[in-house]
Amino acid sequence: MRDRQTVSKTSSTTSRSKVQDQQSSDAGGHPLDLGEGRRIRSTTVVCVRRGDSVVMAADGQVSLGATVMKSSAKKIRKLYNDKVLAGFAGSTADAFSLFSRFETKLEQYAGNLGRSAVELAKDWRTDKMLRQLEALLIVTDARQTFLLSGTGDVIDPDEGIATIGSGGSYALAAARALMENTGLSAREIAEKSLRIAGQICIYTNDQMTIEELKAE
Repeated sequence: MRDRQTVSKTSSTTSRSKVQDQQSSDAGGHPLDLGEGRRIRSTTVVCVRRGDSVVMAADGQVSLGATVMKSSAKKIRKLYNDKVLAGFAGSTADAFSLFSRFETKLEQYAGNLGRSAVELAKDWRTDKMLRQLEALLIVTDARQTFLLSGTGDVIDPDEGIATIGSGGSYALAAARALMENTGLSAREIAEKSLRIAGQICIYTNDQMTIEELKAE
């Protein structure tokens, strides 16, 4: 009888714990949440490939809840002798840590973007410290584009378009429409789609950083 009571109490405690964890998550328990809806956001990035060009564009806004903390953040970096572009959405400090590790992978694998992306994603998923990093990355060279996440995802996007960040879905929709219905260049599509996202997403502004690579 006592054993059954103990099991019942343990089960009840576990259930309450799960409910409390879920409530904490629903209430904004994300690592970038600072309480009362004050979440740090750093968005949006779009990458467009067309013809012999690939272009990555990012807005400059960093928000803390309803406050714009910075309007001209640089969310794109050139890596491996300017042959690779990497853009991030999420925590700035975490993103720069990932950039550094990704650049090490590029050096290790002689600039092989696909291999470097897979190896970074493996480390990101399995390393206890790296799993705490909160960011999404888009990495691209003149031939390939990949979207990387801390869950081990390495995604080669369809149609040569990749987006991340809170305004990413708006930028993606705009870029696809422009790709299918216009003859605009990759740079023009990236710029216009990011501008459209900025008109819809309150966490995205029109202060852009744009980088371009061309196939040799």
